[in-house]
Amino acid sequence: MSDNQQKDVQVILCDMCAEEDRKPARKTCMKCEISMCVQHLQAHLTTPVLLQTHPLTEPMALCGTTKCAQHGKLLEYYCLDDMTCVCVSCAIEDQHRLHNMKTFSTAHKDLMEKLKAEQKALLVKTDDENVSLEKWEKSEREKLGRSSVRLIEAVTNLRDISLTSIQSSVSARMVSIKTSKSSMQAAQNEKDTFRFLQMYSQVHQDVEKAKAVDLRKGLEPGSERDKLVQEIRQNGEKMVNQAGQFWGALLSLVDPENHQELFATDSDLIFKPQFFGPSMSMSGDNRKVFYNSWMGQCAATLLIRSTKSVPNYQRWLVWLPEESDWIIGLCNKTSAENLRDGPVYALCCKDNQLSYLTTEYDDCCDSSTNSKGIGLQTGDMTKPEKKCKVSSALITHQGGKEDEAVPRPEMVEVYWSFVASSLSFFRRTGQHQREEILTIKMSLNNWDLAPFVQLGKESAQNSSDGSQSQWRCPCGISHNRDAYRHNRSMSQQSQRPKCSCGEIIGGRCITEVVCELQ
Repeated sequence: MSDNQQKDVQVILCDMCAEEDRKPARKTCMKCEISMCVQHLQAHLTTPVLLQTHPLTEPMALCGTTKCAQHGKLLEYYCLDDMTCVCVSCAIEDQHRLHNMKTFSTAHKDLMEKLKAEQKALLVKTDDENVSLEKWEKSEREKLGRSSVRLIEAVTNLRDISLTSIQSSVSARMVSIKTSKSSMQAAQNEKDTFRFLQMYSQVHQDVEKAKAVDLRKGLEPGSERDKLVQEIRQNGEKMVNQAGQFWGALLSLVDPENHQELFATDSDLIFKPQFFGPSMSMSGDNRKVFYNSWMGQCAATLLIRSTKSVPNYQRWLVWLPEESDWIIGLCNKTSAENLRDGPVYALCCKDNQLSYLTTEYDDCCDSSTNSKGIGLQTGDMTKPEKKCKVSSALITHQGGKEDEAVPRPEMVEVYWSFVASSLSFFRRTGQHQREEILTIKMSLNNWDLAPFVQLGKESAQNSSDGSQSQWRCPCGISHNRDAYRHNRSMSQQSQRPKCSCGEIIGGRCITEVVCELQ
């Protein structure tokens, strides 16, 4: 120990030695409230009653803190829950009686080990190169630098293409202006009347031509201009994309919690149909779902599959239909066709009203929800199960609009955090803007959950083919679609059969995109 350190350490002297010959204390008795040297300590060490009932500590200065302020008794225990010293009455009678209590020596040992472990963890963290402020700043500058450099390059390239292409045209127009100036100067310098009048006609033509010049005018119409416009459009799209990436990088730096993943989802995400009605079809890349109104009701359940493995989270962004009902979230793979049979956590839109589905477990804590600016009205939709039950709740505005339903979103972003065991739903309002609709805290379980989307009413997916093949005309007459589906020549409106009232059976045939991974 250095001299400076020795000066900082307060030497506790024995309270029982003579004033003129006080020796350094070896221990302090908490009950007697005295510090003792080796000689005067012997009575406490050799007397069984004192040894058992008088707690000894390392030498310390006593300032009246060894007694309980409430009970006036000796402080003998340490409450780990409240992190405070307590007396025996506090430990067995008052607010600490159900807390985790330790003797001073045991608490000191346990907390010292905990402190060493935390110190080791902090050392590992501070040794990490990412913790260095200089290296962090360098890393972030490089990230932003790459985005800004690409943006600057795109802007510069677009500027150079435009200026270079039009430069020759502007140069030719400026020649006319220079020619007219020279002609006017020559005419003004001519003193002979006859020669002046002879040259005036040409001067007039040069001046009129110069007056017609417009330097703000673009290229003359033609293939050259059309080619340049197409090139500018393509490079302009790249510039806008680079600007969006730079914008997103700044938002992610300032507010990473809400903006770290505000970009398009990876193209590796695809739909995997679990139930597909006869009216449904899918694009070749399995990222778009189509609905043909002639073929029946809109009804499909699709899992969202990814070929990439992400350790901490999964995220998907889906464009959903404006009119049909839908459900999006997580479900058990084995119960995707009937969500009520298994665990599910999801956001629902039914009859233009938003609600959520969550699963509660009998063997663990119930799921809970947290929403921003949104209140919940619970409605029991419980399916009796031994281990879990699925329930739902309507989502409404809080505050002054308590009874007003939350409007349905057109594009929904779902963020599944494995670490926090939470599922968040956002309304996407722009490329880098989103509003939180709901966050569901999921119960820890071993279910095999997977992202899914269900389109159409649940009853349509559980119904038989016969019910879907029936179409009821506005006049009240029911018709069977199956009688006409086999005839592909009837795909045109004019060739399809009509009801006695004149309405085309099955209604107007429209094929539209009803769901798409963004």
